[in-house]
Amino acid sequence: MAITLKQLRYFVALAEARHFGRAAESVHVSQPALSVQIRELEAGLGGPLVERGTQGVVTTPFGREALGHARRVLAAVEDLEQAARWRGGLAGRLRLGMIPTVAPFLLPEALARLRARDLTLEVQVEEAPTADLLTALAHGTIDAAVLALPADLSGLVELPLFRETFLLAGSAEAVARFAALPPLRPEKIPADQLLLLGEGHCLTDQALAACRIAPEARRVDMSASSLSTLTGLAAAGFGVTLLPEIAIPRIAASTPDLVTCPFADDPPGRTIGLVRRAGAGGDDGWFAELATHLASAGEAVLARAALDNRGRGVYVQDQAMGGT
Repeated sequence: MAITLKQLRYFVALAEARHFGRAAESVHVSQPALSVQIRELEAGLGGPLVERGTQGVVTTPFGREALGHARRVLAAVEDLEQAARWRGGLAGRLRLGMIPTVAPFLLPEALARLRARDLTLEVQVEEAPTADLLTALAHGTIDAAVLALPADLSGLVELPLFRETFLLAGSAEAVARFAALPPLRPEKIPADQLLLLGEGHCLTDQALAACRIAPEARRVDMSASSLSTLTGLAAAGFGVTLLPEIAIPRIAASTPDLVTCPFADDPPGRTIGLVRRAGAGGDDGWFAELATHLASAGEAVLARAALDNRGRGVYVQDQAMGGT
């Protein structure tokens, strides 16, 4: 019996959902239809792939081995389809992933530029933490992702888009207290005053590294799921945080009590880049073209951020040092 791609897709969906009903919903078929395909796949392979129980579905040892093969086959098929789709350049449908600490600030500018280039381009965006985006890339559910480099994963092609710095952010009183003792450096921020995003966000690891704080040394039992919540807490005086430069225009507009201040020479920061699977390129023109548009969008947002921060940061430092 021939194994079909449909059967492999259904099996992967079932292994990930661990529930026949949820798996059927994810692939947009009825539960009986999915069950039939799984049974036919098991018959063709000569052994059970999953254990069916009242607590859900668990893959068998043979099923776990088959799952790895199934994912590799589906990824290779996706690479082939993508190579054909991108032969004419950046056109058709683009499935783009983006980390949450970049997406709200870069997307409006980036989508406007992509739409101006080609109104027929359909862009589907998935906003998720880095680990989830890398998994989506590996499984072929997205074409490319915007995240902080390096991705630290083999089998990826990376293109840097722009570099942004981190700024100290908090209430006027809190920021002025740190700025009063120049030079302002991130390692001067005590662990018990640093507010961070929740686990799973790469910005949290970057902030801890910049402040030279070991993860286990965190003593502030307060974290947030988004930058808007995080900066709201900081503006209210619950601590200070490190704010990515690209977020300043939007965060400043929505959180008027938040004050930012740049760090001294050689400030901490990160490089934002575009990544794709190494086997998904074909003609690399679409990837380079997409990177060009995203890079120009990023530089435009950073230019606005620099103008916004110039006044806010200098004002705080002058006040702290007795200026007007």
